[in-house]
Amino acid sequence: QVQLVESGGGLVQAGGSLRLSCAASGRGFRIYDMAWFRQAPGKEREFAAVFRWSGDNTYYEDSVKGRFTISRDYAKNTVYLQMDSLKPEDTAVYYCAADKDYGGNYYYAGKYDYWGQGTQVTVSS
Repeated sequence: QVQLVESGGGLVQAGGSLRLSCAASGRGFRIYDMAWFRQAPGKEREFAAVFRWSGDNTYYEDSVKGRFTISRDYAKNTVYLQMDSLKPEDTAVYYCAADKDYGGNYYYAGKYDYWGQGTQVTVSS
């Protein structure tokens, strides 16, 4: 099995930046797509960004596009989310997700096989 551990969350003022990290560990595992989802209180978990195995393409939810950047270090089994120009509406628990298969709808939470425990991001106004 694969274990994902997120880090880097915290409290930041609007307009500030945070960098989240997600490290994968386990034995005999192989992961393809890795993504970030977020969930605000009382809301459904929503897609934020994905780093796809095929072609190393990245895709973003419209509200974060241009502000967030997802990157991946295969050697370190780590995916990052650089968040700039943060807004109060970005406040949520951010979850790292990984898929043991490739393809499928990257924005669909059910596609992913492994999930981290989440890291809290709070943006104050």
